[in-house]
Amino acid sequence: MAITSFAQTPKPGDLALVLLIMTTVWGFRLGLHLFLRWRQDGEDARYEKMLRRDREKGRFAIAALTKVFLGQAVLLFITCLPAQLGILSGAYEKPMTGLAWIGLAVFAVGIFFEVVGDWQLKRFKAGTANVGEVMDKGLWRYTRHPNYFGDACVWWGIWLAAASLGLDVALWSVAGPIFLTFTLTKWSGAPLLEGGMKKRRPKYAEYIERTSGFIPMPPKKKTG
Repeated sequence: MAITSFAQTPKPGDLALVLLIMTTVWGFRLGLHLFLRWRQDGEDARYEKMLRRDREKGRFAIAALTKVFLGQAVLLFITCLPAQLGILSGAYEKPMTGLAWIGLAVFAVGIFFEVVGDWQLKRFKAGTANVGEVMDKGLWRYTRHPNYFGDACVWWGIWLAAASLGLDVALWSVAGPIFLTFTLTKWSGAPLLEGGMKKRRPKYAEYIERTSGFIPMPPKKKTG
């Protein structure tokens, strides 16, 4: 969506180009990460559970289309509003402003949390001594979901950069990062993931008690 928006911009300025780069860096990094994870671990357990009955009844393809891909297309369109509107409105050589640079900095923080968090978790899972254990080292010591926090920072950063074009762009596109943050924290992100983790790993409940669920914070000390 960012690429096609850029292709429709007659004279893209620096801000439009930066928004394109920010979005594609995030998208290709996440896409590569998910592809490699699928190659190693197979289908995501959440989708497997969602489509299990449809697979058994021989209607997996249509169910995957209607329950997963079509719905996600709409949700992705909403999430990507800052990039789309920012790029389309950033035509005719619109320059970078102070707010846009702040957005780029927030984006960089988000990419850091995503890359480092995923790398740390991958190394943890590769250790045979960690089977059945809970990852609570590195960034995971300060937040139970460093990759989700990073994802939110990325899109709030993109929104800030787009918002530098004016109040109209800011208001029309703010639904994107708000919706993404809600999804990660209250809907299909952390709630589904943690529900399964608590069943599979008894120590996860204790990890929840001492570790922030989203924004990185020092772990809580045990009382009593």
